Amino acid sequence: MSGIAVILVAAGDGSRLGQGIPKALVKIGNKTLVEHALDRILKISNLKQIVIASHENQVPDFEAIGNRVINGAFPVQYTPGGTSRQGSIFNALQKVNPAVSVVLVHDAARCFAPTELYETVATAVLETNCGVLPVLPVADTIKQVEGNQVFGTVDRDQLRFAQTPQGFEYNALLEGYATTTTEHTDDASLMQEAGLLIHSVPGSALAFKITVPSDLEYARKMIGSDQRTGIGTDVHRFSEDKTKPLYLGTVLWENEVGLEGHSDGDAVSHAIVDALLAAAGLGDIGSNFGVDKPEFAGANGEVFIGSTLKMLADKGYSVVNVSVQLIGNKPKVGSNRERVEKVLTSLVGAPVSLGATTTDGLGFLGNSEGVAAVATALIESRL
Repeated sequence: MSGIAVILVAAGDGSRLGQGIPKALVKIGNKTLVEHALDRILKISNLKQIVIASHENQVPDFEAIGNRVINGAFPVQYTPGGTSRQGSIFNALQKVNPAVSVVLVHDAARCFAPTELYETVATAVLETNCGVLPVLPVADTIKQVEGNQVFGTVDRDQLRFAQTPQGFEYNALLEGYATTTTEHTDDASLMQEAGLLIHSVPGSALAFKITVPSDLEYARKMIGSDQRTGIGTDVHRFSEDKTKPLYLGTVLWENEVGLEGHSDGDAVSHAIVDALLAAAGLGDIGSNFGVDKPEFAGANGEVFIGSTLKMLADKGYSVVNVSVQLIGNKPKVGSNRERVEKVLTSLVGAPVSLGATTTDGLGFLGNSEGVAAVATALIESRL
């Protein structure tokens, strides 16, 4: 069974990433990090085995992902991770078939490492009989610092960024892990301590490591996101009760007559809600907050926007931006624009802009009988 086995290290808790779940289960686009990694691993020539070392409390979740992605077409073993990266790899090595010739150890956090990089490392192991490490040159000037004091400049020509996958002959890697008594941050340093020569090959910019939120944001922008747009409209008549307050964009407009409606008649907020719901495919304001639901009678627009944002979050969407235009002769928007935009931007968690226009005297809006609002919303999936 000569060939390649890949140990996919996916046991990190992701505390620095701040997503509240193990890092390898975080989604970029519509796939988890471990799925992105598996997509590339499964294309390796002469691949014979995959062993996934997962977070100790999430082994069933990783098994479910593996079963879905691989669908029984390839042998995959699962093992709980250890208390450190080194412990996780040691556990995974116990699952590797001794008949394989090369073991590649790869971090799921480097989920976009291309298939070609795995194959380059594996080929180099066979050709050199060494451990093989993919590296990238250091572009920045490197300083030696202690506390706040800079002591010197390090020659960057001799420095490289280490990546994974790192490759080794199976028996050598197993012996190295079985005999080491110190903790190492990567396999190459462990095997170097054991006396194995380490050979370097060019790495890949795609094999960057996802560790902190900015890395995750970069990855999502790199692959693109599922973005959707929606349009919403709303129309309300001015109240015959001249004492009724006017709310638009969730805020009170002083010295203006309010609008009729089941709730507070806030055409601006209602149009925004309709646009957000339409973008996410969640119906409209009538189906979610209609007159058949007495609990929303007289409710402020903030209630509808807040509830809608929760519905979007439950489906994995966040708001990119919203634009809304108020149509009618009155009220005049100018003096309230900045205040409404500030409140709505804070509430929605994304930029909201407010504009205004008239119908040039046409129709009920031109007769100052009421107002209309049209909103567009852009949302994106974070799953």
